[in-house]
Amino acid sequence: MKAIKLEKPWSVDCIEMDAPIPKAGEALLRVKAAGICGSDIGAFRGTNGLVTYPRIIGHEIAGEIISIPEDNKKNLKVGDKVVVNPYLYCGKCYPCSIGRTNCCNDLKVLGVHIDGGMAEYFTHPADMLIKIPEGMTWEQAAMAEPLTISLHGIHRGGLKAGEYCAIIGAGPIGLVAGMVAQVYGAHAILIDLVQERLDFAKQLGIEYIVNSSIEDPIEAVKKITEGAMAQQVMECSGANQAVRMTLDLVCHAGRITLTGWPKKETSLPTDMITKKEIDIRGARTSAGEFEEALELINTKKVDMTKILTKVISMEETPETIKDIEKNPGNYLKVVVKMDE
Repeated sequence: MKAIKLEKPWSVDCIEMDAPIPKAGEALLRVKAAGICGSDIGAFRGTNGLVTYPRIIGHEIAGEIISIPEDNKKNLKVGDKVVVNPYLYCGKCYPCSIGRTNCCNDLKVLGVHIDGGMAEYFTHPADMLIKIPEGMTWEQAAMAEPLTISLHGIHRGGLKAGEYCAIIGAGPIGLVAGMVAQVYGAHAILIDLVQERLDFAKQLGIEYIVNSSIEDPIEAVKKITEGAMAQQVMECSGANQAVRMTLDLVCHAGRITLTGWPKKETSLPTDMITKKEIDIRGARTSAGEFEEALELINTKKVDMTKILTKVISMEETPETIKDIEKNPGNYLKVVVKMDE
């Protein structure tokens, strides 16, 4: 089979390798589509410290079941179309025991700690597959995983209808978080430095946009919220300055969710956290959000195809990854479509 392999940082190829053989409890999938994520680009650059090499990348995976144990918990069958939950957890530690499987003490992420699914065939625990609705395209299904990330950040902040949600970073996760916030009946305020991304956000129907390179985002949010500030702030850029700014954007008794992952420590004024009594919550990957993501995509309440930049073949993938690394502003989501 063909697969996309990182031999080491800056070395990516479409290779030929043996197809995997499923172990006990595993299903065999014929992969139909796989998304390229920012973490894949980080792995290519060698800047993602969690990645080990060599590594088959890919964790945004949709495919068809070729074989599966008959006693699987979800009663899935050969021929079913599914997406893959790429976050392998132990099921025994404290986080797993309370349903926070994304915080597992021994979490393994596809394409990071273990080989991913950007390949023609892939094996995965049968109980970690989610059936997709009839009529959903493979491209749509492959974009369910990034939607779960945005959903998880919104969920961690407990966003309610009528609230203001300030989102920093107009990349795929921030843009989709803005769409989700509005599906939930909240007011999305998207903050970014790049006007083209903000203009695109407006095309998606995002209610408020703020260009922080030409206006003070704190004053802008103050004006939009008539001085109250945002009940939830979601940081999606991973920039230290943006993490610090969340404390200024959030209202008294508000919530902050940190989805972006800064490379360095951020200094925060804890007196402000106490004065405003702010809840600050990490938001890592997702846990239990795939079903909702698929429903939102299927009903087009969140139209993920609007952020799909390009669909490519396996053979085109290495050069596309190199180009995304050089020109990230030209891309939102790219999906690799396998040969039929």
